[in-house]
Amino acid sequence: MHQPSRPSVALLALALILASTVLAGGAAASGPSFVDVAANPATGLTYERTPSAREAVFEALRQQPFYTLADVAFSPIKARGAPGIALIDYDGDGDLDVYVTNGPGTANSLFENRLVPDGSFTFVDVAVAVGVDATAQDTSGVCFGDLDNDGDPDLLALGTGEPNRLFENLGGTFVDATGATNGLLASEIGGGYHWSSSCSMGDVDGDGLLDVFVGNAFHDWSQQLAIVAVPFAQNEPDQLFLNRGGLVFEEVGQAAGIHDLGGIPPGFYTITWATGLLDYDGDGDVDIIHADDQAAVPPARYGGVDRGYIQIHDNDGSGHFVSTTLAAGTNKTGQWMGLSFGDFNCDGRIDLFGSNVGDYLIPLFGGPYALGDSTSRWFLQSSAGGFDDPGVGAIVGTPFGWGTVPLDADNDGDLDIVYHGGLDAGPFVDASNPGVLFENPDCSAQFTWNDAAFAIDHRRRNVQGVAVGDLDQDGYADVLSVSNFNFPAPAPLVPYPALWGSPFDAPLASIVATFVPTATPGVFVPSGLQQSNGSLVVEINQGGGNGSVVLEPRGGAGLVSGGAVNRSGIGAVFTVTPQGGKPVTRPVMGGSSYASEDALVQPYGLGAAKRATVEVLWPGGVRNRLYGARAGERWVFPEIPCSYDGDWSGPAAYGACVRAALDEWVAAGVLTDGQRARLLSSALHAFAQP
Repeated sequence: MHQPSRPSVALLALALILASTVLAGGAAASGPSFVDVAANPATGLTYERTPSAREAVFEALRQQPFYTLADVAFSPIKARGAPGIALIDYDGDGDLDVYVTNGPGTANSLFENRLVPDGSFTFVDVAVAVGVDATAQDTSGVCFGDLDNDGDPDLLALGTGEPNRLFENLGGTFVDATGATNGLLASEIGGGYHWSSSCSMGDVDGDGLLDVFVGNAFHDWSQQLAIVAVPFAQNEPDQLFLNRGGLVFEEVGQAAGIHDLGGIPPGFYTITWATGLLDYDGDGDVDIIHADDQAAVPPARYGGVDRGYIQIHDNDGSGHFVSTTLAAGTNKTGQWMGLSFGDFNCDGRIDLFGSNVGDYLIPLFGGPYALGDSTSRWFLQSSAGGFDDPGVGAIVGTPFGWGTVPLDADNDGDLDIVYHGGLDAGPFVDASNPGVLFENPDCSAQFTWNDAAFAIDHRRRNVQGVAVGDLDQDGYADVLSVSNFNFPAPAPLVPYPALWGSPFDAPLASIVATFVPTATPGVFVPSGLQQSNGSLVVEINQGGGNGSVVLEPRGGAGLVSGGAVNRSGIGAVFTVTPQGGKPVTRPVMGGSSYASEDALVQPYGLGAAKRATVEVLWPGGVRNRLYGARAGERWVFPEIPCSYDGDWSGPAAYGACVRAALDEWVAAGVLTDGQRARLLSSALHAFAQP
């Protein structure tokens, strides 16, 4: 077993406190780069995280004469909150607005982007004015989608120990629709008094309406017994809410099979942090994947019990799910916290990345640990439908992580990975993640770390939610992150002692010591370091010479004849193949990362190519194709409910179906006549292919 040496916790902590502060190093790497614009007050992105009420519990512990390792179990988790981000065009003006959740007594923020209305890349917080402030709620995760198929996105804000809140969009203003009724059923979307983390939307039963999956953690975040000592008793079941129309939702988790977890005893629940609804296996229906936390409970190989898997629930096509976790090979224990999805090796299959606690924190506590036990890592889907773990190669070991996003950071035609995160671990705060961009060289999925991508050092930010989208409409993806607290300089960053041969090793991977060891092993006193409130960072991609095509799906349920896909197009899977390049497949998701949702419209990199072929697999299995998409184009890609590979009597029948749908999209103002002609030509060409 490959392990670093482990002195006693008290002596180790003392050595850490006495160590000198060393800032991040490493040779600068070429490639994509990002610059924060939220730090400039002129942009209007003036977010400051208000701590959750349970911060008072931690403050009381800090006032005690001593803090012991036993106190960790009775310390709150995420004491200053669990904020998330959603990149949502709430007003339908064509640019991305930014929704960020906050703590009780402070309004959540909805930063309206003024790029389209007046050409100014500035923002105005309109959350209170439009009715999505949720001021009384301690909001954690957020997700959005057009739940009532009326043409605008609705928004779900999750509660921690309190009900969720559903906001119906009425064309740019919102009303609270949590308690909607249809005369027969009262909506259950509030979810009760669960401690919820993340949510995702997708049409699981194929009725054209978005359903909602909510990942729940454990009861009462003011203590951590579920993290350190109690494997199952305090954990809460995840929830699946079926959309019954009229914004009325029915919770069907047990009946739908989502409580049957791979490798977990029947009747037991896990700690879920991240969620994803997507058609990962390309069979035309929406499956459920969630990231579960092993936390500090030792796995079975170290004498404990396994509970922290990436759980996969396969949809049988009707909205009933069967666990395929064990068969898929994602039953690798870890402190799984964030999820992102995309075709990392350009083989046409969707892969996944899971953020984890990393390789530095557990050895510091002296527990049994082998390199790789808690490494953030990518899993590559095989032709057999399972997921292979190729390891992380020259990266060797990784830092802590929460939110994670897929993006083509340099538009070179393959997907890269960003992830951030930090953790208040009791006696210290993990500060190992400086902001990670894993670059993908030529679709190989042999990722390398770009240590110069981000202009600021994120180790001083305890980042939670992360989301990606093109805010400034330059065809490059930008990265947003929100922290629940920060440690400004001069708070020392003290290197972790574990040395694995990773580029993240000391002096980079660090802690902030919030408590100081005494002469008695395992007994600490406060260090006096003070946290500041969390922040929003909006890192704009500085671009480069590569082109992209920007794609937004548009479902036709209730809008075009035969339309079966929700208006947001959530659940669609795009495959973009640059001319002379490799195909890259990416799902359109209504919530992933951690507690967050990426923009539904995304740039797809083309490298130096001037054109690309775009294919979309819609929920339900219909396939459409566009040839000759041009670099620099922006497409609202509409559902054409006529699959080019369907069972048609001949080209005339297929062509008639396509023409009728395209005519309706033109009448609806979604397509121009020119776009109609190109889509028709492409459809007929795709049908004629062998």
